[in-house]
Amino acid sequence: MPDIPQYSGGCQCGAVRFHVRGDLTDCSICHCRMCQKAFGAYYAPLVSVRNVQFRWTRGEPRRFHSSNRVQRGFCADCGTPLTYEAPNGMAVAAGAFDEPARLPPTVQYGTDAKLPFVDTLGSLRVILDEDDPEMALLHGLVSHQHPDHDTP
Repeated sequence: MPDIPQYSGGCQCGAVRFHVRGDLTDCSICHCRMCQKAFGAYYAPLVSVRNVQFRWTRGEPRRFHSSNRVQRGFCADCGTPLTYEAPNGMAVAAGAFDEPARLPPTVQYGTDAKLPFVDTLGSLRVILDEDDPEMALLHGLVSHQHPDHDTP
């Protein structure tokens, strides 16, 4: 019997956690204005959890009806965007997964609202932490975010 892929994730404070069992192959980026606002970002990276086993393992998101057809889940404690829930199924924020690198996007939606500079983000100048005097403030930083793994 082949191994079934498993994933876990949750919000930044750890109040909401989830587990997924199954192949996650529908990974996308949505550029629509509603997703931009819901994520506070240029686009929303989402992973469909239709046709896989999904369960909340700690807490559950609070939900906001962002339209007459869609609700969006988020952590009521820390505000992390977590879900896009539509009549045809649910998608989870890619960045909420403990290992988002396992879930590269394969398609883009909502490109009518795509911001004109998004395609050039990869060509931006890169400043390494060790070359940036402003990054000195991060020395000694203690993160209060939940680690990228399940905890008791």
